Amino acid sequence: MTKVSSQELHDQLKRIFGFNHFKGNQEIVIQSILEGKDSFVIMPTGGGKSMCYQLPAMIMEGTAIVISPLIALMKNQVDSLRNFSLEKGIAHVYNSSLTKIEQAEVKQDLFDGKTKLLYVAPESLVKEENISILKKIKISFIAI
Repeated sequence: MTKVSSQELHDQLKRIFGFNHFKGNQEIVIQSILEGKDSFVIMPTGGGKSMCYQLPAMIMEGTAIVISPLIALMKNQVDSLRNFSLEKGIAHVYNSSLTKIEQAEVKQDLFDGKTKLLYVAPESLVKEENISILKKIKISFIAI
């Protein structure tokens, strides 16, 4: 997949998110994801699980699909990511609460390659329309 040295990873962490150091095993997990390996991560609340998929998503080509049942948490994550980027389309929530105009905006950002992280609810992955959209984009990885 994507080979990144430890120094490059630290540089990206600083450049994208403004952090100087990884927490706990974040660097090991991130390297594993970048290498295309399946990863299972258990960390306490506040332990930095989100960074384990957010940084690889920003580095890798394509869009990472993040599956979460909590709409409020998805929105919080997207808002947080948008604070680190000038590009609003860097991250999106895609669910039934969006208007048709908002759905069209998300789709356009996906097709234009702007979106690095797409947060979806599990039930949205059984809808044929959503499956069709996902088939048309390059998916870097899936995080659950």
